[in-house]
Amino acid sequence: MSVLVFADSAEGKFKKSALEVVSYGKKVAEQLGSNVVALTINASSNQELYTYGAEKVISVSNDSLKTFNAKQYAAVIKQVADAQGSSVIILDSSINTLYVAPLLAVALDAGYASNVVSLPSSTSPFTVKRKAFSNKGFSNTVISTTNKVIGVAKNSYGVHENQVSGTTENFDAAVVESGVKSEKVEKASGKVTIADADVVVSAGRGLKGPENWGMIEELATVLGAATACSKPVSDLGWRPHGEHVGQTGKPVASNLYIAIGISGAIQHLAGINASKVKVVINTDPEAPFFKAADYGIVGDAFEVVPKLIEKLKAFKQA
Repeated sequence: MSVLVFADSAEGKFKKSALEVVSYGKKVAEQLGSNVVALTINASSNQELYTYGAEKVISVSNDSLKTFNAKQYAAVIKQVADAQGSSVIILDSSINTLYVAPLLAVALDAGYASNVVSLPSSTSPFTVKRKAFSNKGFSNTVISTTNKVIGVAKNSYGVHENQVSGTTENFDAAVVESGVKSEKVEKASGKVTIADADVVVSAGRGLKGPENWGMIEELATVLGAATACSKPVSDLGWRPHGEHVGQTGKPVASNLYIAIGISGAIQHLAGINASKVKVVINTDPEAPFFKAADYGIVGDAFEVVPKLIEKLKAFKQA
């Protein structure tokens, strides 16, 4: 019995979250006295996964799978899990895998625990700690089914090197008919994506208009961060909907989240609470965000942000 990890990739390159779940899977396999197998779909190279403990890599290459489709990906993972005799399947908690995991759990008749933040505290019964109540609390969940699907929360376990001499096997997966057709895929280029970012700089209606986003983008560039926005901003068309973060947008679990001109509606806070350090810049000292933030600056963004950029540039040049 092996532990199967789905190592997600984008344009052939592994995401940081893929390396995190391989690191996590390696330790779970050790707890179970088993080995870890990583599954890749259309990855350019699998060598990197050996560095993080993958003893065997199952490689699936199929042009029909170049565009993400939850039903097709879930079917491929199930086929590999069946072939490898894997009863524990581990994925990250990205937008894509949050669609895949429930479908996979149904197909395998498995219990599914999402947003897991640490290694199992027990393997008999199989018990994991996971985020609950919109990231405001934790629950210890027992998975009693024979098959188990685990979704690891981003940045919860970390990336840990564990070099092994791994092998790669090609797998000819059957691609199921999904009933969904992708007409067009638009991707941002030359920017750090929200999904992969350790730092996110986000702004809201306090910026007053799309013409003022230059300083947000400059701050993000200095920090090597992704840019994001609140829901009202994307609804107004000031920024792309792909930058909308929050409970109704993209969830954020960055190491640093900077909110500029965002009041802190409950839906926004629920979506970014998993971030480790939260900083808010707002003119209103009563803004709800200050209660959730680790650090706060009461001030005008048009005065504070340029000074912050100036100081950061000077610090980097020192």
